[in-house]
This record gives sequence, structure tokens and C-alpha cells, in this order.
Amino acid sequence: MIFLVLVASVLIAAVTIYQYEEQTKEYNIQRFGRKETNTKKSIELALKTNTAVLATSGNLATIFRERIYEIAAIHTLNITMYSLEGTLLKTSVATGFQQVSQPSLLPETLQELATNTTHKIFKTRTNKGVEHQTSYTYITDTKSKRIGILELQFFQDNSEQEKELKEFMYRLGFVYVFMFLTAIVLAYILSSYITRSIKTISDKLQHTQLHKRNEKISLLSASSEIKTLVAAYNSMIDELQESAVKLAKSEREQAWREMAKQVAHEIKNPLTPMRLSVQSFERKFDPVDPKAKEKLAEYSQTLIQQIDVMNSIATAFSDFAKMPTQKREELELVSVVKLALDIFDETYITYLPKVSEIYVHLDKTQLIRVVTNLVKNATQAVEDQEEKQIAVSVFLKESAICIEVSDNGKGIKDELKSLVFEPKFTTKSSGMGLGLPMIKNIIEAYDGTISFVSIAGEGTVFTVILPKI
Repeated sequence: MIFLVLVASVLIAAVTIYQYEEQTKEYNIQRFGRKETNTKKSIELALKTNTAVLATSGNLATIFRERIYEIAAIHTLNITMYSLEGTLLKTSVATGFQQVSQPSLLPETLQELATNTTHKIFKTRTNKGVEHQTSYTYITDTKSKRIGILELQFFQDNSEQEKELKEFMYRLGFVYVFMFLTAIVLAYILSSYITRSIKTISDKLQHTQLHKRNEKISLLSASSEIKTLVAAYNSMIDELQESAVKLAKSEREQAWREMAKQVAHEIKNPLTPMRLSVQSFERKFDPVDPKAKEKLAEYSQTLIQQIDVMNSIATAFSDFAKMPTQKREELELVSVVKLALDIFDETYITYLPKVSEIYVHLDKTQLIRVVTNLVKNATQAVEDQEEKQIAVSVFLKESAICIEVSDNGKGIKDELKSLVFEPKFTTKSSGMGLGLPMIKNIIEAYDGTISFVSIAGEGTVFTVILPKI
């Protein structure tokens, strides 16, 4: 809007100046034409009233010896008379003229005047900023016979017109400045009105998420286009809410299906050897066999082992399914970590706390579960190493508590690193792959994080970071 007003102002000013100059030129030409007509009438009248001297080319200077000055003064222009051959006969020089008549006409002027259909020449010249209008016509006697050439020269004083133009442009400029300032104010108001609505929509769009309830946009005043956009957004929010509900339901159903498949798979593993053991016992058992008690004990031991496996499976799924509750109690973390390590008999496990005491508000049981799971994974990772090393350390890092468990085991391959915390993922021949996902849930419930750095063939370092509360 501001740009258009500015461009329009410049164009209107340019057109106004151009039009004013053209009108001034046209007015000057018409003005000179009127003076020329009246002057020629005065000369014709002087020739008609002259009875003393015959009206010929040679007598023009005599006839208009004094009369030429009177006519020039009445019509405020310069009059010069030439013979038909272009020789100067008589001239009058009025006050204010800067260009005097030529002593004789140029041949080009004589030729142009003779060949012109109207037998009239009109020229406009500007000399040192002063504009002169000059015309050449024939002087005729009472019988329309050519007896000389008349040159009329008029000095155009346009100072008054220029003054009027300046005043007009000043007033027009004042209007343009007012319009420009008004345009700035209107543009600011309109842009603020439009962008305020768009900013509201933009903020809502930035905070729109699939897994949370999104608020609709409510605008008290807005343009029809903005209202249409808001209506489309609100409709999208309704559809998004419905999609989120359907997606959550689908994810829950999918999770239950995956869990059911995993439970069924894990339970079938011990059921197969149990079935085979029962069938073998039924087929081969002899009550009178002197080793019957030993065989019965061996059979019972096999069943008990498989039952223990099924019990561990059920316990693992139960622990994973239960979301850890944020039970907080004040405890001394360094001693609790040491207590968790006391259940391990491996001599290659070393505990290196870098602080003597750290008091935190955490769940003691869950903290022990985190440490024991990490150390247990580390012991399984170093099984094939000749010189096994596992180091557990506790230290402070800025405003956080860090628990670090490192080993020199086989490490984790790069293509498997993104799957470490996924349920059911495991690199061991036994186990359900629920240990790390479970402790990740525990740590995140306390606003903590767990990460690892691993190099295949060299070892792995797991780092747990908990906020110091």
C-alpha cells in the first residue's frame, strides 16, 4: 500500500508538471497568434490610411517611420520589416528584448517562406533561458500585392506561470505527504490486524501434536479468508483427535498381540521338553527297576527346571508390564550401589565411587534393579574374555548424578545399537530381551536418561544420568 501510494504520487506529480508545461506552451502560442493577428491588422490599417506615399517595398520605411514604434508599444512585441529580397527596411526595439533583428534574412528563411503553403513561418527559440517566439509573413498592399516581409518577435515571460506551478505543486505535495502518512498508518493497522490472526494460527500449528489434546482457535474478529482458514484448522483438530484415539487403540491392540505372541513363544519353549520327558518316563518307567527312585528323581528334577524357567518368564513379563511408580525415599546412593554389587561373587567386578556420599530421593528397590541388570549384562558380555574386567563408578557431573558400568566384553555391533532398548531384542541364546527396556522405563520415570558407548570387540560403557533432587 505504501509503495503504491508513493509510486502514484510520483507519477501524478510528473504528469501534472508535463501537462502544465504543455498547456503553457499552447497558451503562449495562442497568445502570440492573437498579437500577430492584431499587429497585422494595425499595419494593414496604416497602409490603407496612408495617402501621401505610395505603398511599395521601398516606401515601407517611410510609411512606418514613427508608426512602427506605436504599433510595437501597443502590442508589446518587436516588429521588423524586410524587403522581398530579405534586406532590412525598418525595425523597432522594445524594452526587454534580448535579441535584435538580423540585418538581412537568410536565404533558407526566404526559401521556406516562399514554399510554405500558408506563406507563414513560426519558430520558438530559447536563448540563455529566455524564450522567443518569432513569425515571418508577407506584407501586402490594399490590392493584396506582396511588398515586404514582416517579422514579429515576442518575448514570453513565464515567471507567473512558473510561480503558479510551484504553488500548485507545494499544495499537491502537502496532500501527497498527508496521503503517504495515512497510508503508513492504515498499512500498519491492516497488517497488524491480519498478522495477529495469522500469528495465532501459526502458534497453534507449532504446538499441534498427535499424542496430546490440541486446543481449537477462537477469533473474535477476522476477515472471511482468515475465518475460513480457522474453520479448516478446527476441523483438522477434530479429525486429528479422532485419528489419535484410533491410533492409540490400534497401538494398544498391537502391543497386546505382540505381548501375547511373545508370551506364547516363551512358554512353548519349556513345555516341549516337559512333554517329551513325560512321554519318555511313561514309556520307559519300570516300578520294579532297582534304579526306579533315581530315575524318578531325575525326571522330577527335569520338570522342576522347566517349571522354574516358566516362572522366570512370567516374572520377567510381570516386571516389564508394571510401570514403575515414582516412590521416593531419601537414601545414600553410594552405599546402595555397593549393596547391589554384593550379590555378585565375581572377583573381576570393581567398584570405584568418586564421591563418598550422595543423598538422593529414589526408590531403593528399583535402583538396585537398575544396577544389577546392568552388571548382569556386563558379566554375560565378558564370558568369552580371558581377562575379564567390569568397573562400576558413581560420580557427580554438574547438577546430575552419574552411574557408569563399563566392561571389556564383545561389545555391540553398529547395526544393532538402535535396537538395544527395544523389547524382545537380545543377543543371548536365552532370555526375553526385557531387562534393558525395563530399566529404561524406571530411569525415565525419574526424569533420567540412559545411554551407552560401545565398540565391537573392545567393550561397552553404559551411563545412567539422574537429576539431583
